[in-house]
Amino acid sequence: MLAKFLLSEDRRRVDGTRKEHMEFLVTVPLLILDDLGMRKLPLTAAEELLEIIMRRYERASTLLTSNRPVEDWGKLLGDAAAVSAMLDRLLHHGHVLKCGPRSWRTKTDLPPQEVAG
Repeated sequence: MLAKFLLSEDRRRVDGTRKEHMEFLVTVPLLILDDLGMRKLPLTAAEELLEIIMRRYERASTLLTSNRPVEDWGKLLGDAAAVSAMLDRLLHHGHVLKCGPRSWRTKTDLPPQEVAG
């Protein structure tokens, strides 16, 4: 979950392992940041995400999922300027897949269950 990841980045800043971890995040071929906005984010969330996105820009693939509309991200992260810069980079070569208001979990038909006899 993205909130836990960002909280761990705060801890890494304190224990001195942030730089090493950031180098890994920047070089991994595909970074998946899942569930933006599902939980309360730390105060440094916008700064951390922007740094990751900026350093990965045009170098590696990043997939970001959220059930919150993009218009809410500035409020969610508490820094509209950082969100604008982050979205500028994500959307420059990116693709947006909008799934709609209903969960995909409830859209798919489940196979009929066998009745125990």
